[in-house]
Amino acid sequence: MHTYQHQLPRPLRAKRWLAATLALASGLATFAAAADTTVRVLRVEISDVEKQYYDDVVAEYEAQNPNVEVIFEYIANEAYKTRLPTLLQSDQRPDIFYSWGGEGLRDQVEAGFVRDLTEEMQGGWQERYPESAVRAFTLDERVYGAPLYATVVGFWANTALTEQAGVDIEAIETWEDLEQAVVALRESGVTPAVVGGKDGWPMHFYWGYLATRLAGGEGIEAAKQGDNGGFEGEPFVQAGELLQAFVELDPFQSGFMSTSYERASAMFGDGEAALHLMGDWDYIPSKERSATGEGVPDEDLEFIRFPRVEGGEGNDDSFGGMNGFAVTRDASDEAVDFLRFLLNEENQREAARLGIFVPVAHGSEEELDTPYARKVAQILSESNFHQVFLDQALGTSVGATVNDISGDLAQGAITPEEAAAQVEEAWQFR
Repeated sequence: MHTYQHQLPRPLRAKRWLAATLALASGLATFAAAADTTVRVLRVEISDVEKQYYDDVVAEYEAQNPNVEVIFEYIANEAYKTRLPTLLQSDQRPDIFYSWGGEGLRDQVEAGFVRDLTEEMQGGWQERYPESAVRAFTLDERVYGAPLYATVVGFWANTALTEQAGVDIEAIETWEDLEQAVVALRESGVTPAVVGGKDGWPMHFYWGYLATRLAGGEGIEAAKQGDNGGFEGEPFVQAGELLQAFVELDPFQSGFMSTSYERASAMFGDGEAALHLMGDWDYIPSKERSATGEGVPDEDLEFIRFPRVEGGEGNDDSFGGMNGFAVTRDASDEAVDFLRFLLNEENQREAARLGIFVPVAHGSEEELDTPYARKVAQILSESNFHQVFLDQALGTSVGATVNDISGDLAQGAITPEEAAAQVEEAWQFR
């Protein structure tokens, strides 16, 4: 495994040296005058490798703009979702904040917290991205955010464990194939899958992806309009039925509903389960969180598509995130300028080279190095519709309900019909 955090690639080291040299020259010329403007960026907690990447981008930007100081701040995933609304209402609001787009962004825009970037993104900025990426941050034909990268949810697989149980990962194409694999793994003494049920959203990946497979992205959009029974329609009930039948096979680790996402990620990295349904972003974090810091060896690691479901309308759709940044209403023009710099073609290509994520900027996919990143890019390119996480796409309040019913279904606390009805009710009263 490459120890990215200890030894940066030569181009990046050179880039850092140049940035440091420019910063020193600038400091001498201005007698280390204090920055006139501070730009605060709020981001969900990430890997050390990605933090280093942002540090290098900031160093280069500050060298070119000595009157501006850029500060990145990080909050753990679940806490970010609950704290962001409060921060946006306070005098401690960030200038730039990480966003999943969708109805959550709409709530923030309607509350008056977000700056309209429609004009700023003209003149070549918007043209860097596919239309689908910009659409995730477009409301009523106005653009309120800039895309950073797309994510895809799939099964990370430890092939050393699956082969031990006689399971061929590449042969898992249907939901029935997955169920058979779970039975074979359990019978061989291997924990089939790990999940961070405590945080809600990892379990929602099961219900949300099943709903996407069954209804399709277009069917989910139709449900938002109240068509075909809305979220009480057959695909959403069936998603609950399939999830509960799956849980009856005992696929997860002991105490899965009291396990956090971070702990589940570490457990997979430590080889404690064969499968982990998670986003492609977990490649480096899972390694870093493992006891050894090395995680599952690359030669034993695979990333496979979520299986097809018989009769589903969305078997060719993908499920994941379209992640980016939004700018708060009263932020300075320097904040917009930094965001434009952060997301320029060179920096997007550098992120792809480092294997941090799969950028959406045109041409950056050419730099993807790992087979996992290339697999994600392939899934996205072949997808008919990229459905954004339902706990984000449906807005904060409805998303919380989606996460809750996913855990309740897994514990047998509610029926599939009750789960679908709760989502529909939340949507109606959002």
